[in-house]
Amino acid sequence: MKTKIVYLLLALVIALPAGAQKLYNDALSLSDVSLWQQGNSLYIDMKIDMSNLAVSPQRSLTLTPLLTDGQHNVALENIIINGRRRQKAYIRGIAIKQELPAGIVIPYEKRGVLDYTQVIPYEPWMENASLNLVENLCGCGNNEEMIAQELISNDVSTEAKRLAAMAPIVAYIQPAVEVVKERSEQYEAHLDFPVNKAVILPEFMNNHKELTNIQTMFDKIQNDKNLTVTGISIEGFASPEGPLKLNEKLSQNRAEALKKYLTTNEKIPANLYKVSFGGENWDGLVKALETSSMKDKETFISIIKNTSDDALRKKEIMRVGGGAPYRTMLKEIYPGLRKVNLKLEYTVANFDVQQGRIVIKTNPKYLSLNEMYQVANSYPKGSDDFVNVFDIAVRMYPNDPVANLNSAAVALSRKDIKTAMRFMEKANKQTAEYLNNSGVYYFLNGDINQAIANFSQAAQMGNEAAKGNMKQLQKILNAKKK
Repeated sequence: MKTKIVYLLLALVIALPAGAQKLYNDALSLSDVSLWQQGNSLYIDMKIDMSNLAVSPQRSLTLTPLLTDGQHNVALENIIINGRRRQKAYIRGIAIKQELPAGIVIPYEKRGVLDYTQVIPYEPWMENASLNLVENLCGCGNNEEMIAQELISNDVSTEAKRLAAMAPIVAYIQPAVEVVKERSEQYEAHLDFPVNKAVILPEFMNNHKELTNIQTMFDKIQNDKNLTVTGISIEGFASPEGPLKLNEKLSQNRAEALKKYLTTNEKIPANLYKVSFGGENWDGLVKALETSSMKDKETFISIIKNTSDDALRKKEIMRVGGGAPYRTMLKEIYPGLRKVNLKLEYTVANFDVQQGRIVIKTNPKYLSLNEMYQVANSYPKGSDDFVNVFDIAVRMYPNDPVANLNSAAVALSRKDIKTAMRFMEKANKQTAEYLNNSGVYYFLNGDINQAIANFSQAAQMGNEAAKGNMKQLQKILNAKKK
């Protein structure tokens, strides 16, 4: 066994330089190593690039981050990189429920960049602790060798301690009021029709189940006093066999048949319906083929995409494999292409904060982002309820810049910089709130100069959070001069 201990980080408020540290015969590259305390927790982060790492097939390299001050030791979760044979043995061990080393297991063929994050309870001795990395190469005999390499001094400056004590202020944006809250429910109905017919028979084949599902959707909307139906869109499709004109007529007539059925049974005025037809469902056929296990599916997809003439396309499809694959499609895929898409549009009433607290737990999509923001701020800032509302908001509106900016602010307030950056990528980068929050991001990453630049720019735009951050930093920097 060959053991190598490498000292990586020797201060709770100092991160590794921007340049990556080289380990294990210069094959491992570490970067963005950082430690920070938040409340009763200590956060450990690092990136480990193992793309160039070579491990013999029968061996296993175990990396163990170790936090120590010489008297106390905390071993963090292992990172295990298995050689090819070793990985097979590991998989067999799992199958027979053999006791195996615990940790993050990286198969040899999946080496890459690992984002390593750990959160442990904070204890006072950790203020001057160092973070070490123990390399353990197994499968090479019983010999041992220990080598220590110090990378960073553990001298923590007074300024660094003051920076560590700073509580950066994040900024939130209040979303615009949604004057009319428009929502919709969609359902894809696969109604069965007799050959060349467009009449809906409720008891024919699978129609009873499909019509019941449609009725359930209508009942849900109509029985909710907070909702008002504003429109119903119906689009019919036919499977692409037979003459094109007949299929286009069938798709239109079947959509009209559903409109007639719903007008009669759901008692919604006919003027709310909008009926259209999609004709032959070639797009649906391509999607169905892509997910099927048919061995000739690539041939079919190529014909569909590269043959513009409708009649020729159908003939080419029928010739593949002597016609047997086509007959399989007729039986297994084509019935699902004969469908009607139904979209029920409605508006939602507005809710006050007390109503919103209830609705967000039952039907959050009925709330606007502005209403969610009001609900969130009715709870103590930073509380679980406060955070949960913003989590729901970004799930309901995953591409909304404001929802993403506010979720980034929540993540930054918890020093979860990886999650914050993921949300900030979808935020509006021109706002003062974004500039302030990116300043917080840089501050937490140890880039004080860039943090000051961002805070300064956001403060000039009038952002109060940025002004507060600049005031804190100026106090720290002025204390340094004295």
